[in-house]
Amino acid sequence: MEFDLTSSLFWIAVGQIILIDIVLSGDNAVVIALACRNLTPEQRKSGIFWGVAGAIILRVVLTVFAAMVMGLPWLKLVGGLLLIWIAVKLMLPEDDEGHDIQASAHLWGAVKTIIVADFVMSLDNVIAVAGAAHGSLALLLFGLAVSIPLIVWSSQLILHWMERWPVIILLGAGLLGYVAGQMIFSDPGVLGWLPDMPAWTSRAAGAVGAILVVGVGRWLEQRMLARQDVIIV
Repeated sequence: MEFDLTSSLFWIAVGQIILIDIVLSGDNAVVIALACRNLTPEQRKSGIFWGVAGAIILRVVLTVFAAMVMGLPWLKLVGGLLLIWIAVKLMLPEDDEGHDIQASAHLWGAVKTIIVADFVMSLDNVIAVAGAAHGSLALLLFGLAVSIPLIVWSSQLILHWMERWPVIILLGAGLLGYVAGQMIFSDPGVLGWLPDMPAWTSRAAGAVGAILVVGVGRWLEQRMLARQDVIIV
């Protein structure tokens, strides 16, 4: 995809990247708060700043690398299947155990905790954003430049929105399924086994991915809730 600010497809892709970051970065805000909770108020600001800065740099490097290797055969297939699993998991109720994040009383200990935790938790985000960029490094960097400040400065508000309007989670999971379907269908290894297809089949594959994720996610969610009701009774 070309870097064309006048193209509707360009802005749709940017919107996908922003929504993916919003849906998948909610836990990162919680990690930051937990890692810095034992710092003094003065240290807390520095800890959040340097921790977030390090996590952003690491995420950008990982996402750019992922976007560069996505053109290799079968990697999009693997990434798409993994993204479907991530999207379904996003719709399921969270465990009651919460985040096992060790708070630090020292500034650089908290910074290290934020960076390491973000690295561990960002695999889903990296794969999803790289897939939404459709191989365009310029689009990838533009989308990250727009979305990362949004996440950093409004993370608590975004968490509140996601709790108040769960439909955001549903839309996000559907978007991940759509991106996953397109990733799988555009994999060079997969295309090598298929005859020539019209252009609209890529969108159709995305729609199938979205429907699959929402359907399977809803089914598993109902099963988990029913099992919890049985245990309570």
